[in-house]
Amino acid sequence: MFFHEGEAVRSSCFPVLESMFTPSEIEELFSLVNEPASPGSGSHGSNRAVRSTHERKLRRMQSNRESARRSRWRKKRHLENLTNQVNQLRMENRELKNRLYLTVHQNLLLSVENDHLRSESVALMARLSDLYQILGTMISQ
Repeated sequence: MFFHEGEAVRSSCFPVLESMFTPSEIEELFSLVNEPASPGSGSHGSNRAVRSTHERKLRRMQSNRESARRSRWRKKRHLENLTNQVNQLRMENRELKNRLYLTVHQNLLLSVENDHLRSESVALMARLSDLYQILGTMISQ
């Protein structure tokens, strides 16, 4: 096919980019490619092809299981992170509501005190006006 008889294929001559195979599985695959075909091994070769197809299928199923397991783990971590974030935001919201309540309460108290001081100021201005009138009458006599 791609290789000449007697030409050994080494795994180091091909770059292996992030694959589903472990280094030992890659070596095993290359050893299968490097095995010379023996004469009269037609049924043996097809048997090996069936077996290797089955093995590939099993490895793929295992790889898919691992991928699904990692995906479930990432989803679980993401859900935990979101749950933690929700809890933190709820606590922050509760604290902000408490601060708002205290601020509104202080505003109400200051408003009542301000109204009291204004009415006291009006009363004192009226009394001062009366005192000026009394003093004016006393001076004019």
